[in-house]
Amino acid sequence: MRGRIVALVLAACCMAAPPVAAEVRLDGAVEQGGLVVGRVAPGAAVVLDGRPLRVDADGGFVFGLAREATEAVLAVRHPDGREESRRLTVAKRDWPVQRIDGLPPRQVTPDEQALARIRAEAALIADRRDRDSPAPWYRSGFRSPAEGRVSGVFGSQRVLNGEPRAPHSGVDVAAPEGSPVTAAADGVVTLAHPDMFFTGVTVMIDHGHGLASVYAHLKDAAVREGQAVRRGEVIGSVGATGRATGPHLHWGVSWFDVKLDPETVLGVLPGAGP
Repeated sequence: MRGRIVALVLAACCMAAPPVAAEVRLDGAVEQGGLVVGRVAPGAAVVLDGRPLRVDADGGFVFGLAREATEAVLAVRHPDGREESRRLTVAKRDWPVQRIDGLPPRQVTPDEQALARIRAEAALIADRRDRDSPAPWYRSGFRSPAEGRVSGVFGSQRVLNGEPRAPHSGVDVAAPEGSPVTAAADGVVTLAHPDMFFTGVTVMIDHGHGLASVYAHLKDAAVREGQAVRRGEVIGSVGATGRATGPHLHWGVSWFDVKLDPETVLGVLPGAGP
């Protein structure tokens, strides 16, 4: 199902004239943690669950579906004023359980001082994820930002030192320390932080229309905030900073505050080559 094209044909019912058919084209599986790329007639307005979506000049738009999503309502107001809506059933996925032991106790059960730092850093990340840049940089396509073994998958229930914690919000790629990490797609760097409590050296990139990516546990960052980057450009190197038991890259993708499965994004927006 992943990567398939779903065409939703929305027909207008009008007594004064013959029905006019308008197509909303969706690329991507409507599934939990999935990214959907859509297209409507230029000038149309699109709303998902009451939230207006950014639609570019040629009718392109994107939206994401949360790990726990079960359904969504997509509404379209066509350029001629007709209004249509479609209820989307979100395909359920089975999530594995991942157990990680050997973490420092302070990073599993932080003290009050650490909690204050964690809250401040979470607010900073939320601010960067809230950006709705008009440029559709995501159209460059996505590629994996590092080479190595996938050691953690999106959506898995995390059990840290025997204690259940929040589901994993990205993909972990195990690779030797110092291995290059590259931008997954074109965009602008919105965060280049030298030391976050959980994620260590952390970089975030805005890909437009609310789509963003994060690169965590880096050894170092090779970019600065506000810098434009291209898909495949080196932005840092693999490390083990923050809450990590060994060198790896945590790569996450989000649509605003909705965490997405990066592997789904690769299937919907494939980017080949450098």
